[in-house]
Amino acid sequence: MHLDSATLTVVVPVTVRLARHDDLPKLEWFGQYRRFRALYARSFREQEAGRRLMLLADVGGFPVGHIFVSLRSGKASGPLHAYFYAFRVLEMFRGLGIGSFLLAHAESAAQNAGCSRALIAVAKTNSRAQRLYERRGYRVFAEDPGRWEYRDHEGVIHQEHEPCWLLEKHLAAR
Repeated sequence: MHLDSATLTVVVPVTVRLARHDDLPKLEWFGQYRRFRALYARSFREQEAGRRLMLLADVGGFPVGHIFVSLRSGKASGPLHAYFYAFRVLEMFRGLGIGSFLLAHAESAAQNAGCSRALIAVAKTNSRAQRLYERRGYRVFAEDPGRWEYRDHEGVIHQEHEPCWLLEKHLAAR
């Protein structure tokens, strides 16, 4: 039996929206990121308190990408800035513009919150992500040892070490 290959092009709408409580298990991406369950729950509580945003790229009710935004002030009375983290796109959806779409919405949300600049860290080994950020106007301003820790879904504390570049972009005033 011989079967010729065929191609079907599917257009899928992607919606950027804030995370809801029922999204938290979906952010684990079928167990791939289960270890960040507590981090996701804490970020969601911070979103409810107005200190963070959890932006999702939603396809049919499932988050195929996300970027979290921490709203911070450099000093007690200093200007607000946004720190973007937990930025990822499900592997099969990479290279389709979803990351750029999410980043643009995160920048817009940061501006709407009164932030004058956006910061993001990128692993020194992740040149693809660094190129994306630089195309969007981010510039390296410092290095970071990339040492952090988290408590996984079983309560075990993990130490991470991922040296990174810190990049910033000044946001236009709104």
